[in-house]
Amino acid sequence: MKIAIASDHAAVDLKAELAQWLRAEGHDVDDLGPATTDRVDYPDYGYSLASVVASGAVEWGIALCGSGVGIAIAVNRNPACRCALVGEPLSAALSREHNDANVLALGARLIGVDMAKACVTAFLSTSFGGGRHAGRVEKLSKPAL
Repeated sequence: MKIAIASDHAAVDLKAELAQWLRAEGHDVDDLGPATTDRVDYPDYGYSLASVVASGAVEWGIALCGSGVGIAIAVNRNPACRCALVGEPLSAALSREHNDANVLALGARLIGVDMAKACVTAFLSTSFGGGRHAGRVEKLSKPAL
């Protein structure tokens, strides 16, 4: 699978661990940065990640920041992205099965490496259920305001 991963400064270490692990698992990983723990703004990295996911250049995105909240909000500004912030594997799996999420957000200050890997594994190994969920997911990109 082709996966893009991005973070802010608070999640650089978790990003590096996950990227290395995913490559060892045989995935093609695009690390969109940052490369250091120097302070950066999570929206910049969230927007960059959303852009490559929306373009189809990658199949999946992984978004990381301290809590996961800010970068998830940034990614979800792109109507082609459905970013789910999770903290355990069941939510990761359900985000795929019910919501057809294409980006997974994790909070580096809230979960450890092993839980993050379990969430990524659940996310990547679960298919969208379609059926009754399909119409709802379609509405996510076309809000009726």
